[in-house]
Amino acid sequence: MTDLPEGWTEVRLDDIALSVKNGIFVSRPGVEPDGVPILRISAVRPGRLRAEDVRYTGKSAEDLGESDSLLHPGDLLFTRYNGNIDLVGACAIVPQGVGQLTYPDKLIRVQTNPETASSACIAYLLQSPQLRSRVRALARTTAGQAGISGASLRSVGIPLPPLAEQRRIVAALEDHLSRLDAATRSIGEARRRLRNLRKRVIVEAVPIHGREGWSVCSVGEAGSVDLGRQRHPDWHQGPDMKPYLRVANVFEDRIDTTDVMEMDFPPRVFERFRLQEGDILLNEGQSPEFLGRPAMYRGIPAEAAFTNSLLRFRAGAGIDPEWALLVFRRHMHAGRFSREVRITTNIAHLSAGRFKAVEFPIPPLAEQRAIVGRTKDLLAGLDRLSAAVERSERQATALRASLLAEAFAGRLVPQDPNDEPASDLLARIRAERQAALPKQKARSPRTRRDLAAPPTRVTGDDYQQETLPL
Repeated sequence: MTDLPEGWTEVRLDDIALSVKNGIFVSRPGVEPDGVPILRISAVRPGRLRAEDVRYTGKSAEDLGESDSLLHPGDLLFTRYNGNIDLVGACAIVPQGVGQLTYPDKLIRVQTNPETASSACIAYLLQSPQLRSRVRALARTTAGQAGISGASLRSVGIPLPPLAEQRRIVAALEDHLSRLDAATRSIGEARRRLRNLRKRVIVEAVPIHGREGWSVCSVGEAGSVDLGRQRHPDWHQGPDMKPYLRVANVFEDRIDTTDVMEMDFPPRVFERFRLQEGDILLNEGQSPEFLGRPAMYRGIPAEAAFTNSLLRFRAGAGIDPEWALLVFRRHMHAGRFSREVRITTNIAHLSAGRFKAVEFPIPPLAEQRAIVGRTKDLLAGLDRLSAAVERSERQATALRASLLAEAFAGRLVPQDPNDEPASDLLARIRAERQAALPKQKARSPRTRRDLAAPPTRVTGDDYQQETLPL
C-alpha cells in the first residue's frame, strides 16, 4: 500500500508470525463425542469461527501424535482449500473459552508474535476489502478446488500500525461491530419471520377441506397432467431446434429464462410437448422441501417445450390457472407433496400418478379469482417488506466493509505521535533477539586449516577419494 499513515509500515505476514502450520489428518472423524473435537472446514468463515461445527478424532491430545496440534485463543485460522474461491484464505480468530480443540489439514493456523502484532487486529485487517483481494489473488485452482499454500500466506503484504494503535483499532471496531452485529441478527430474524408469514398466507388462502359451495376432486380430475420429453444426446442438434424448460428454470411462481437450452423437436413431437400460456410446471425431482415447486408459463420463452424433469398441469373447465398455481403452492408449503415422495439416488420424486391423486379444492370461479387477488395483494406487501430487509442487509454488509477500510486507512482512531513506530518496534525486537543469541566460539587454527583444504568426494566401488579443484 502507498501513503501509509504516520508510524505504520508494510510487512509480510511472515514478519509477525511465530508459526504457520497446516492442521492434522484424521481419516474418519466421527460425529459422536469421542476424543478431541476437530473443526470442519466449514467452521471457518470470514471473521467468524463456528467452534460448534466439529467432528471427533476418537483420540486424546497425547494420542494425536502431533506436537502442538491444539488450538489456543488468539490463533488465526485460514481455509486452505474450498470449492468456493471466495472462501479460500478466509480468516477467523479462535475465541476465548473454546476448550480442547484441534484443526484439520484443510486449515492453516497462524500464531502471531504478541510483541509486534495483536492477533485480533490482524484478524480484522484480513477481513478488509484490500487484504481479502490480496489473499484471493494468491489462490490457485486445480481439479475444481481452489487452494492457498502456507508459503503464499506468509508472503501476504500487511499494513502494520504501531502496536498501541492496533489495540485502539480493535477496541473501536469491537464497539462499532457489536452494534452492527446486533442489527444484523435483527435483520435475520425479520427475514425468518417474513418467510414464515409468507408460507402462512399461502397455506391459509386455500383451506384443503373447502367451504360451503366448494367441491374437492383430485388433481387428475381438475385438469390434464403430462410428463415432459426425455433428453437425449442425439437430439442436441437437428433441423427443428426449440427451447425447452427444465428444473433449473422453474422456481416458485417464477420461470428463470437466463439459461434456456434447446433440443431438436420434430413438428409432431413438438406439438405434444409444446407449452401454452397458463400451463403450470412443477418440479418432478428435487429435494423434498422443494418437491412440486410450481410456476406458470406465461409465454416466455416463446415456442417452448419441457422435459421429463417437470410435470405439466393444464387446467380443465371451471378452473382458473392462477387458482391452480395457488393450490400447488399451498401443497408445497404445507408439505402435501412431500407425503407422496419417492427417493431414488438421493433425489425426491413426485410421479405423475401420485400427483394426479392429490386432492384439489374447487370454489366457484368468481371466488377462485377473488381469493387469488387478495392473496396477491398480501404477498405483494410482504415482497415490499422483504425488499426493505434485503436493502438493510446490503447496507449492513457495506457498512462493515467501510468500517474495516477506514480502520486500516488510519482514519477510524486518532494517531498518537508518542506511539513507537511499527518499523522501529520490529527493528528493536530483531536487534534484541540477535543480541540474545549465544556467540559462536572461534574456530581453532586446525579447524580453519581443515576448512581451507580442497574438498574431496568418494568415487567408484573402491571408495577412493578424489581431490576436487577449488
